[in-house]
Amino acid sequence: MSDKETVLNPFSITSYIGAAYFCDRDEETKELAGALANGRNVTLVSPRRVGKTGLIHHFFRSLNPNEVQCFYVDLYSTSNLQEFTKLFAKEVLTKRITPFSEQVWSEITHFFGSLRPVFGVDPISGMPQCTIDIQPQREEWTLQQIFAYLERSTTPCYVAFDEFQTIAEYADVKMEALLRTYIQQLRNVHFIFSGSKKHIMTEMFSSAKRPFYRSTQMMHIGVIDEKVYYSFAAKHLSAHGQHLDADTFHSIYSLVDGYTWNIQSLLNRIYQSGVEQVDYNSVLITLNQILQEEMPSYQMICRLITDRQLQVLRAVAKEGVVKEPGSNVFLQKYQLGANSTVRSSIQNLIGKELLYQKDDGTYVVYEKFFALWLKQH
Repeated sequence: MSDKETVLNPFSITSYIGAAYFCDRDEETKELAGALANGRNVTLVSPRRVGKTGLIHHFFRSLNPNEVQCFYVDLYSTSNLQEFTKLFAKEVLTKRITPFSEQVWSEITHFFGSLRPVFGVDPISGMPQCTIDIQPQREEWTLQQIFAYLERSTTPCYVAFDEFQTIAEYADVKMEALLRTYIQQLRNVHFIFSGSKKHIMTEMFSSAKRPFYRSTQMMHIGVIDEKVYYSFAAKHLSAHGQHLDADTFHSIYSLVDGYTWNIQSLLNRIYQSGVEQVDYNSVLITLNQILQEEMPSYQMICRLITDRQLQVLRAVAKEGVVKEPGSNVFLQKYQLGANSTVRSSIQNLIGKELLYQKDDGTYVVYEKFFALWLKQH
């Protein structure tokens, strides 16, 4: 395979690179399209690394930009209202000046003139860029202006707020109530609220005490069907002169419980290796390379939690799935001590996103490669 030049690795792990390299999610894409086109906002809930962010980008790319304007805002790094508003404003203004036209420029300058936005061109990419200066104590007014600006658009606007549960941790403002006040007045703007902390997202949209109570259509994103994923993987590897049989892919899929990012990580490196016959041994070699690279990070995690929490985490990793962590069988097998102590450790580990409670109530280690490393150590 060394004589065949590769211009693109089809198994992306960092970003959405196009429909040809995106596996399945046809039904989810149709469901999103149907809901938003009929005025229903949507809440996407899934564990991290199952593929909900890729689904959002795939859905947005599938739409005609002349018929719908799409905006994606990742809230993970935000911690207050000002950071939220700056990030949202930057996404809206940057998208609206692409492609550049005097008419759009005039419209934006007129509408946001009092906010003193500074438009320019990135010297490296050549793409339009925007910075906005929000005056202290004017964040709420600014946010209201952004929503009003989108509402005036001649085409519908779709806004995706990813890692939406982050706003529940803002200390400076009751962000859920503030957003709900603005959003419920909009008719031309529709929303996707996406989050990876299931317990927080469920509480935000299902509790009668919360502002967004039953205001959206809930969509739970699961793993991609194994047969569909195998067909996708085998096709792209075959085009690269590599053969992957169904049994070997089953081993990949099973190792990481079907999680998209982990599967992509393994396939990305297998593709790079150029090995003609992908077998279980080549999978293990690739997996061990990843675990070796990640070892310092995993060791750091282990040092940052208590000995009892680490003991519980290792026990869950070795079991794979734990249904009753308080059972005498589980406690005695791993010498974990009192049930109450284990329960407390589990809740702390869930809060640290090291353990995850699935919809069926069982517990698993959240990050799949970390789970495999813990089994070995």
